[in-house]
Amino acid sequence: MSKQKIYWFCQLFGWTLLITVEYLAYLLELGFDPDTLYLAIANIFLGITLTHLYRLMIKRWNWVRLPFFKLAPRVLFSVFVLALIMTMVNLPIDRLIVPQYLASEPWVFFGYIMTWGKTMLAWVLSYTVYHYVEQTRNAEIEKILLKTNIRETEAKVLRSQLNPHFVFNALNSIRALVYENPDKAQQGITQLSNLLRNSLLADRRKTVELREEIKTVEDYLALEKVRYEDRLTSRIELDGRTLFWQVPPMMLQTLVENAIKHGVSKAVGGGFVEVKSKIEADKLHIMIRNTGVLGDKEASGGFGLANTAQRLELLYGPDATFQIVQENDTHNGEPIVCAYITIPAQSEGIFRKSVTHSVL
Repeated sequence: MSKQKIYWFCQLFGWTLLITVEYLAYLLELGFDPDTLYLAIANIFLGITLTHLYRLMIKRWNWVRLPFFKLAPRVLFSVFVLALIMTMVNLPIDRLIVPQYLASEPWVFFGYIMTWGKTMLAWVLSYTVYHYVEQTRNAEIEKILLKTNIRETEAKVLRSQLNPHFVFNALNSIRALVYENPDKAQQGITQLSNLLRNSLLADRRKTVELREEIKTVEDYLALEKVRYEDRLTSRIELDGRTLFWQVPPMMLQTLVENAIKHGVSKAVGGGFVEVKSKIEADKLHIMIRNTGVLGDKEASGGFGLANTAQRLELLYGPDATFQIVQENDTHNGEPIVCAYITIPAQSEGIFRKSVTHSVL
């Protein structure tokens, strides 16, 4: 049932029940009188009409957005006006129907005001408090959705990052192969095309399967192999259970790019990049090892590092972890840097569908 239907049901049922109880009390005491029956029916419709007008007024002027010290006097004044109208309608008619029960003293008028005032106060407070709570909740939801949209926009930007320097270097490497090795140049163009396509599609997907991300890494390493030749060696070892695990797109590629840019390229004799994956305690663990020294630039968030930390935080919150450390071991006399990524089985989903609320 819609909120609109619930509202009208409450209006009809509430006012009918209230007036019926009062009419039955009169009926038991004084007996049946058609005039009082007509007055009771009129009071039902009058009560519904007046409170509905109050509803339209509070929505039109948006009182529920007012602070309490401004809202309270408006509510009390509205209750007084509604009670006064009900009194002005009922008191003259009651004087005609049951004059013996009503004296002409002023206190009768104020008694009617108080009686109808309590009824109207109950209705107005119920509706206004509901509206106020609903408005407050909607405002909080809007803040959450706004924050979510901002985070999703940030995540899209982060997902779509592809280092333009790499593209420039890859094109230069492919250009050098056009005459020397056309087949390899054609393969390089295909690999670069795959990378660019995945980069463009990254902002449309929050996660991809690990096997798809690894294919991007393989294309990237193949292009860099053209550039570095024997100075670059790579190895990828994946646990079969991890192939279909969902990971952020282009995340591993940026980390491998970071490993080559800040590690392998600076090593005198070149170096290596190694990617491994496994599952432990229902979490995906990815390790990227490479030749290199963890310098200040990397420690403070070189290209790919701050990117990875932000994306994992946006997607998974504190359940995902990322750290990069300098190992004590060496490879061919060169130091080794290792990046560790932990991803939970499921994201708690901060990117939720927008929630809309219709207000009474």
